[in-house]
Amino acid sequence: MSALNYHHLLHFWTVAREGGVAAAARRLRLSQSTLSTQLRQLEDQMGLTLFDRSRRRLALSEAGRTAFRYADEIFGLGREMVDALHSRPDGQPLRLAVGITESVQKLIAYRLIEPALKLPGGLHVHCSEDRLERLLPLLASHELDLVISDVPLQPGAAFKAFNHLLGHSDLSIFAAPALAAGLRRRFPRSLDGAPFLMPTGTSALRRELERWFDQHELRPVVVGEFDDSALLKVFGQAGAGAFAGPSVIAREIVRQYGVKLIGRTEGPVERFFAISSERRLKHPGVVAISAAARSELFAPPPISAS
Repeated sequence: MSALNYHHLLHFWTVAREGGVAAAARRLRLSQSTLSTQLRQLEDQMGLTLFDRSRRRLALSEAGRTAFRYADEIFGLGREMVDALHSRPDGQPLRLAVGITESVQKLIAYRLIEPALKLPGGLHVHCSEDRLERLLPLLASHELDLVISDVPLQPGAAFKAFNHLLGHSDLSIFAAPALAAGLRRRFPRSLDGAPFLMPTGTSALRRELERWFDQHELRPVVVGEFDDSALLKVFGQAGAGAFAGPSVIAREIVRQYGVKLIGRTEGPVERFFAISSERRLKHPGVVAISAAARSELFAPPPISAS
């Protein structure tokens, strides 16, 4: 699927909100024929039907209702970001303090924060990495605007904060070229008895991998355990063992570490959360991170037309 046309998505969202093409065309100051053409182009691009045209009144299809919920959140976050930016005094760079848990992969952390760096007016970002329990007091005292984690804050925590799911990704398995050549054959059975690099036992990724290994009756030989995901990949780059990473950054992992993709697990997933002291996100940088994560980095695949 090519990059989503957000101009057409806005027009679809307006038609759905206004209840018809004629009312939306008046609001958007477009002709009805132009608007109808753009809706068709959006449907063609997504490979699904957004409206049920069998009735006299235009109604959303099941896929259209799903698309509308995402669009409503995307454009709602966009309005909040604009409002927050306009309230900032001119000439003062926006400051964003982000806490990142140790188990979150560095490439994912960068991809999540990158949209905030592009905000107009400049941004000064300060990143801290630590365990979740050490970052939460800093969030509670407003020294951090956001914590990015691969596990949500559990009910009953000592600090009041809110989980915002940014998205999820299935996992891919990588290894240095020489090791990958042998492991690609008969994947995933080839992992049984193979050297493997694992995150430590406190990681959500570790639990997902162990569940997947058990499901497929695989017993890789764990030759190393790491708190730091970047260090784990350096060992993998050197050929010490195979390792797992989120499929959404598979290309970056291959390019940065010179490893080869062995295969995808197509089962376990790694989830990523923004934990904030606000139920409704307000900081422009945090809003930009959340909106881009849901609409770009972790965007759902197109819904197949039935």
